Amino acid sequence: MLAGMRIEVVEADITTLEVDAIVNAANEALAGGGGVDGAIHRAAGPELVAVCLAIPRVGTYARCPTGQARITPGFRLPARYVIHTVGPIWHGGNRAEPELLAQCYRNSLSYADEYDLHSIAFPAISCGVFGYPVEKAVAIAVREVRAWTFALPERVIFCCFSGAMAEAYRRTLDQ
Repeated sequence: MLAGMRIEVVEADITTLEVDAIVNAANEALAGGGGVDGAIHRAAGPELVAVCLAIPRVGTYARCPTGQARITPGFRLPARYVIHTVGPIWHGGNRAEPELLAQCYRNSLSYADEYDLHSIAFPAISCGVFGYPVEKAVAIAVREVRAWTFALPERVIFCCFSGAMAEAYRRTLDQ
């Protein structure tokens, strides 16, 4: 982590944050869904669905395979961009889940320089319906952000929907 990068934890609705980009915990089809993904699609408006469906498929139906990321405009969101990344479904940790989750963070952060993103907000990727254990996921998220050595982004926010999740990030950041 560069000396100038600020890492924050906030308890908020990620769709309300005024940042350069928010990260969407998406599904491989980029078709919207439940949780954070559904909330972002609803808040951004129908233009987001249209632009996501225009992204070429890789394979049978995936527009964004697990561990990868894609970027779209934010449309009706306060954020200029949405970075869509697909976290792994937890199967016990023996199907490359830790590396795939780490790739989500690295691939999302890699858009910062190209798109001049000074601030990025991440949800707790894979911690909802994908079932990733919170403490393990938070440790990977914090490790990957701290390991980022590029000038941008200058500010990373871990946006949590609950106080318990925010506390998990704060505990890990304090270690």
